[in-house]
Formats: sequence, structure tokens, C-alpha cells
Amino acid sequence: MQRRTLLSLALAGTAGLALTGCGFRLRGLDAPSLSLDELAVAGGDDALSGRVADRLEAAGTRVHDAAPLVLNLGPEAVDRRRLGVLDAGPRDEELTLSAPFSVQRREDGAYLLDQQRLKVATHYTVSDDDLLNRETLRDEALDELREAAARQLLDRLRGL
Repeated sequence: MQRRTLLSLALAGTAGLALTGCGFRLRGLDAPSLSLDELAVAGGDDALSGRVADRLEAAGTRVHDAAPLVLNLGPEAVDRRRLGVLDAGPRDEELTLSAPFSVQRREDGAYLLDQQRLKVATHYTVSDDDLLNRETLRDEALDELREAAARQLLDRLRGL
């Protein structure tokens, strides 16, 4: 009797690990919903602010200027760094995007989230043989970084 129970538990555990390993997730656990009903986004009119506003609206948060909470989003800073020492041939470059943010109540100016910093990084490979594609690769990497920064910001806002 104990052997059968142990065997069934082992099979159930193995099936759970196999499903988790292949990327299976239960519906609703990764839902992009936030507990914030309304939020104002204050900051520049750069691509990151627009991406954050789009992601907030997709998560069910109404974005407008008269909201009781204000997301203060600072300007994005992009840093490009070469990872290799060779000047010829393909080389890896790292692109880092960082931006400060805070969440403030409009009525009394109190900070719900004091100034914090988003920071995401990625790397890509460029080659001297393909000069026309270099800017396209950099723009695609920058777009991915903005998306990752918006996801990271939404994850931090879930705690409010």
C-alpha cells in the first residue's frame, strides 16, 4: 500500500516538473492586470513613456492627466558598450537602458514609491561587413529594451 502511494506521488511530481519545464502555465497567473484603476504618466514624450502608457492601458489601468496617482518617469539613458577587444570581424555590443521613476499621490504630494531606477540590458553582434544592418540591429535591441523596461515597471507597480 505504501509503495503504491509513493509511486503515484512520484509520478505526479514528475508530471508537474515536466509541464513546468516545457513552459506550461495556468491561465490567469501571468495576467497583465494591475490593482491601479487610474494613473497619470508625467515625463517626456519619448518612446519609453509611450510604451509604458500603452502597457498600462493594456493591463486595464486608465491613463489620464487628472488621475489621483502620478507616475513620474524620467528620461531614458542609453549606454552602448563594446564587449570585445578586437577591431576586426564580428563583435558583441551591450546596450543598457536605464530610467528613473517614482509614484506620487496628487492630493498631498506623498511618494508611494520613492525614486527608483529601471535598468535593463541586452547584447547583440555586429560586423564590419554589414554596415547597413548595424543601425537596424541597434534599433531592434533598443525596442526590445523599452519593452523589457515597461514590463519591469509594471511588475514593480503590482505591489501598489
